[in-house]
Amino acid sequence: MSSMHIVRYALHNQIYYGIVEDDRYIARLEGGVLDGLRRSGVRDPREAARILTPLPMPRVFGLGYNYRAHSQEVGKKVPELPILFMKPSTAVIGPEEAIVYPPWGENIHFEGELTVIIGKQARNVAESEALDYVLGYTCGNDLSDRVLQRRESEFGCLLVGKGYDTFAPLGPVIATGLDPSGLRIQTRVNGVVRQDGDTADLLFSVPYLIAYLSRHMTLLPGDMIMTGTPAGVGPVQVGDSIEVEIDGIGILRNHVVAAGFRN
Repeated sequence: MSSMHIVRYALHNQIYYGIVEDDRYIARLEGGVLDGLRRSGVRDPREAARILTPLPMPRVFGLGYNYRAHSQEVGKKVPELPILFMKPSTAVIGPEEAIVYPPWGENIHFEGELTVIIGKQARNVAESEALDYVLGYTCGNDLSDRVLQRRESEFGCLLVGKGYDTFAPLGPVIATGLDPSGLRIQTRVNGVVRQDGDTADLLFSVPYLIAYLSRHMTLLPGDMIMTGTPAGVGPVQVGDSIEVEIDGIGILRNHVVAAGFRN
């Protein structure tokens, strides 16, 4: 697939998919992005559209300790196989949407991540063919409640500490035609760089992860794989603005609000 930026957007109380053209217009598609990329002939002004999360209510797979430097900073040994968990679809929000800080939260961390979007059903896929099953890539932020996460991990599970509503910002675009093996990923909190990594340092590559997952379960069109976070994770507070920027994709920006706050 050639390189392009695909967005899901709201305009005039309707939701559409489209291809971004010269940062000014969106070429509206017929139907959903998983139905093919058929242009409708309508062009919408980008400034009038509200960009949404790339796909509604996706299954989200997460990776733990997939960068050696991150394993070292949190005192974990480097894993011998992918450390996987899932985030509920209700955790997913889009660009500029608010991350809700839980009322009981004590230590909530950001984690900027390259996120893979699966484009077609995959089962027992060879690593050499894995990228053929990718629709594109987007930015992700794997928000984590470290207190709950550590309490769960003591007993070999991981869900609530990663699964709070709004704890999976994704977007702003589906970027096609990228090589996922060497993309710079940077996370900023209130404009200050906190993470500055490269997907070349992934312990388990994108093709390997797709092949590994598809060996054990069927991957479905629209599934998201958050590939792990570089070193530099840290806490966020109410009022913070978090930006995850990845080469060839763009910037995912969200702000943190207190529970009960209305946008």
